[in-house]
Amino acid sequence: MPDTLHDLTDALLDAARRAGADAADALAVRGASLSIDVRAGTLEQAERSEGVDIGLRVLIGQRQANVSASDTRSETLTALAERAVAMAREAPEDPDIGLAAAEQLAKGWDIDALELSDPAPEPSPAELQRDAEEAEAAALAVKGVSQVQAASAAYSHRQIHMAASNGFSGGYARTDRGLSCVAIAGTGAGMERDHDGDSRIFGADLRSAREIGQRAGERAAERLDARKPPTGAYPVLFDERVSSSLIGHLLAAANGLSIARGSSWLLGKLGEQVLPPELSITEDPHRTRVAASRPFDAEGLPTRARRIVEDGILTGWTLDLATARKLGMTSTGNAKRGTSSPPSPGVWNTALTQGAASRDDLIAQMGTGLLVTSMIGATINPNTGDYSRGASGFWVEKGEISHPVNECTIAGSLPEMLRRIIPANDARTHLSRVVPSLLVEGMTLAGN
Repeated sequence: MPDTLHDLTDALLDAARRAGADAADALAVRGASLSIDVRAGTLEQAERSEGVDIGLRVLIGQRQANVSASDTRSETLTALAERAVAMAREAPEDPDIGLAAAEQLAKGWDIDALELSDPAPEPSPAELQRDAEEAEAAALAVKGVSQVQAASAAYSHRQIHMAASNGFSGGYARTDRGLSCVAIAGTGAGMERDHDGDSRIFGADLRSAREIGQRAGERAAERLDARKPPTGAYPVLFDERVSSSLIGHLLAAANGLSIARGSSWLLGKLGEQVLPPELSITEDPHRTRVAASRPFDAEGLPTRARRIVEDGILTGWTLDLATARKLGMTSTGNAKRGTSSPPSPGVWNTALTQGAASRDDLIAQMGTGLLVTSMIGATINPNTGDYSRGASGFWVEKGEISHPVNECTIAGSLPEMLRRIIPANDARTHLSRVVPSLLVEGMTLAGN
């Protein structure tokens, strides 16, 4: 077995060349994770996992195949490469696949500047259990909370290395520390559930266990005695907890894979207005201590900041090498991949322009309507953008929150909704997708 991930990816490439591949790239991931679940003040479950996963993509002419394994013995690497080459020879030709040219590759990055790995020691199981117990106790202390469904604390550390036959070689380490709590308020048929949680790269940045548990309990208690809202056309305010899903639908529609397949409601909209003129969506893969930051993408290309939407105008697609070639464009450095699949395009850190008004200001502005704090299911027509989702939250009457609501459906045309969104100023800036609460006028509600 090779000693390091760098050695492991080099060994995979050597095995691919010996097996007859024209070109190849390899990915190796070594990870360890620990999770603790607490219930009723006692340890309910503790899990720890460690291992190495490897992935190899081989190319023979314009044919490719991808294989993966968790066994890193030398004989396994040889067998893996031979299997991949045999699969590639039977694969259909794709004129758009291929590695990056040497001059396209990232060079001279500073991985430490991104602060993707916490140098602090790994937390002990006892420390994680204390966090979970404290969160649970804080939730149970909230008036109206009858039980805590789950309080969980987790930590993971991963090392990742990529290498390709075009000369690229690079890697980085990632840590994650998380804490979550799910509280239940009320009893019997009147029970309501809600949650809170936090996940950070650096443990020191994590919100306190007491705050997370208390907020989970308060959210659950606030939902008691919910009822259906009236049916009709009303303004809908998407709380910051759920508003990023709207922007996520736009980003998915701007993905080069959807465009190349012709299955996007943004098809033919490049250079057209998709948001209000004062709003932009910025992608920045170089933010420090943010989960989706990367110095290079999964094809070894340098990542860079860009405007996906600028002053309301759609400026470009999210592209990897293959989709860029298919569309006659240039990769935006947005290739992502796992060990078991070839690269495909995906976004890094994104942020929507924040507004000047607070969430409370928008509640007052909307008059009578729905504040959505939770959504279930999703019916989004990828070709037309027709939108329908189950929702719950709070009814707003005369600019003030009146009572909790549930069991309703909100619907509209996503392209029209996005062109008239009004943002608040309450986005959490440490997230990889920074989106404030969003007010949308004139949506259709189906309730009573």
